[in-house]
Amino acid sequence: MTKPDTTPRADIYVRITARIIEQLEAGTRPWMQPWGACGSPVRPLRHNGVAYRGINTVLLWMEAAEKGYQSPFWMTYKQAHELGGQVRKGERSTLVIYANAIERKEEDEQGEEVERRIPYLKGYSVFNTDQIEGLPADYSAKAKAPDGLQAKARIPRVDAFYGNLGADICEGGNQAYYRIDADFIAMPVFEAFVSAEAHAATLGHECIHWTRHETRLNRDLGRKAWGDEGYAREELVAELGSVFLAADLGLAIEPRDDHAAYISGWLKVLKNDRRAIFQAASHAERAVAFLHSLQPVASTQTEVDEENRAAA
Repeated sequence: MTKPDTTPRADIYVRITARIIEQLEAGTRPWMQPWGACGSPVRPLRHNGVAYRGINTVLLWMEAAEKGYQSPFWMTYKQAHELGGQVRKGERSTLVIYANAIERKEEDEQGEEVERRIPYLKGYSVFNTDQIEGLPADYSAKAKAPDGLQAKARIPRVDAFYGNLGADICEGGNQAYYRIDADFIAMPVFEAFVSAEAHAATLGHECIHWTRHETRLNRDLGRKAWGDEGYAREELVAELGSVFLAADLGLAIEPRDDHAAYISGWLKVLKNDRRAIFQAASHAERAVAFLHSLQPVASTQTEVDEENRAAA
């Protein structure tokens, strides 16, 4: 009988996956960062303004939504102290992860020296700056909705972003999908959507699928037929990727009508594989980074952090 994995790495996988499963079973998509208490869907930020990526984005969005934090900034107890702040008595920290790998030289069966890459994962605790007193004024800024977004007005900067991808986007019909065999994205006409943000979010979802083509990221998660486990895994990547992209572009995000149908598939995958959400977040970040890399001036925030590399 195989002994259960009781390492700290396994414990982090189990704890985080269990929390996400709990929210999905309650009908909540935990990676959503809606308008409201937490403001616009912006990336969670470290104390130095660098955005969190991958699974940490999901974890901190979940915590902010649950606790009603309005600040996008998060930091460790030590970082708060170094900035002159003090975590208020009784406040509880939030778990984030750091993943990397060490290189070790070993001898193979032939006695040859080879390098072995050993991934590791560890958790550490951070606090939202809403939980901290005495910080500099820069950390008191609250996330807010971007100015000037109108329900049916096109958003030029977003149109330009998608236009720079060079994807074959065909408008017409009443469905949005990506066909990998013909390598094109099908989209209903813009006027069919309730808002420019809804159009942008749907197109973002399909563009994440577009990155799986063999000439791009060559992502194959085992999809053989509609609705199978590989399908659910790819849809989870597109779901997370579209939300991450919306945050990068400063867009409001609204659940697509068909996303509720995916929840049961995602639950099955997550219950069978405690690493699935980490892998999906990592693939999603790679896809978003690829889309950013196709822009005339590549974003400086699209590199996948070390924390995502070992999670795949």
